[in-house]
Amino acid sequence: MIDRYARPKMKRVWSEENEYDKWLAVELAVCEAWAEAGTIPQADMARLRHATYNLDRLNEIFARTHHDMTAFTRSITETLGPEGRWIHLGLTSNDVIDTAQDMQMVEAADLLLGELDALRETIQRRAWEFKDTLMMGRTHGIHAEPITFGLKLALWWDELNRHRERLLAAREQVAVGKVSGAVGTHATVPPNIEERVCHHLGLRVAPVSNQIIQRDRHAQYVTTMALIAASLEKFATEIRHLQRTEVYEAQEPFSEGQTGSSAMPHKRNPELSERVCGLARLIRGHAVTAMENVALWHERDISHSSAERLILPDSTMALDYITSLFNQIMGGLRVYPERMMENIESTLGIIFSQRVLLALIEKGLSREQAYEVTQRGAMRAWDERKDFRQVMREEPEVASRLKGKALEDLFDYRYYVQHVDETFKRAGI
Repeated sequence: MIDRYARPKMKRVWSEENEYDKWLAVELAVCEAWAEAGTIPQADMARLRHATYNLDRLNEIFARTHHDMTAFTRSITETLGPEGRWIHLGLTSNDVIDTAQDMQMVEAADLLLGELDALRETIQRRAWEFKDTLMMGRTHGIHAEPITFGLKLALWWDELNRHRERLLAAREQVAVGKVSGAVGTHATVPPNIEERVCHHLGLRVAPVSNQIIQRDRHAQYVTTMALIAASLEKFATEIRHLQRTEVYEAQEPFSEGQTGSSAMPHKRNPELSERVCGLARLIRGHAVTAMENVALWHERDISHSSAERLILPDSTMALDYITSLFNQIMGGLRVYPERMMENIESTLGIIFSQRVLLALIEKGLSREQAYEVTQRGAMRAWDERKDFRQVMREEPEVASRLKGKALEDLFDYRYYVQHVDETFKRAGI
């Protein structure tokens, strides 16, 4: 498990103490339901409400039985009198384990939603801060046409909104309980008991179950985390690219006294963003395991259980960590607008090639002719390191059609960002 990166609240969700507390909560909720149905006498129920487990004794029993639920229930009943016979009445282990685990997953999802909302707020704030900050838009890593840094961040914010909807949907899918007996037939515990238990625990009832809650729910939960992590990796990769020495348009926070290399004092590496990328890979791998867990033998085997003991805590703790970490990166991100403009101008105006192309088409050239003239001029400007505007003036096909101000007006950066305000409004940012 990734204990090194676990944040306290998320670590608490997956602690042994919280797991057993949830088991006990389910057991007592079942007793309450039986008492309401008239099976357990109220006098016994009054004593059962004070039941607790003994962790040391539980571990002693487990060493002999090798069965965690047997050890758990015995550690409870040993502290009770005759009323202890009602503990685990009509249940199979996974009535307790799966219902309790889903409660843990709901708790984890709520923490993740909080971190996601904090990140969305930070990116929204910084998107507005740099809404009109010109930078080079790139495709294939090559200069394309100008955008603004705020527009790039607005895109991220919009993506995170979709992830919030996905996470809410995944939370909804796992917010269910199952108290239906050994193979889901309710033979030993009727549906009305299950309904009362789930209501008491704040869960919905899984409408149909076998011995377990079906793992397509868990797969949706983990794959949703993998999708969120994939986007965080995408954003972090962009920060890494922008921090490269040759680009250097943005830089993740670098504190006083921090070192980037034991050998090279000048180094400022994007190590936080790289950490986000590395842990995102871990979560993606867990998504594969979660999907493998969907197919089990007959009404249930145990092949999924050992894997879930790792992938559920690790995925939620890793995502909680990298979401918080990327929030820190974005909150302290250093942005260099002057460098952004230097990079825009480093290609000597060839980024205006499409504007010239379209203007020539409007002046009567065929698209093929206009493309050939403009491309030839752009390649010449780049190869000879000459200003593209001057090269275009020297092209007869251009000079005869785009004279004076008609050509000059094409070289205006504002043209590319004229709809940024509209995009922000449409996105609702």
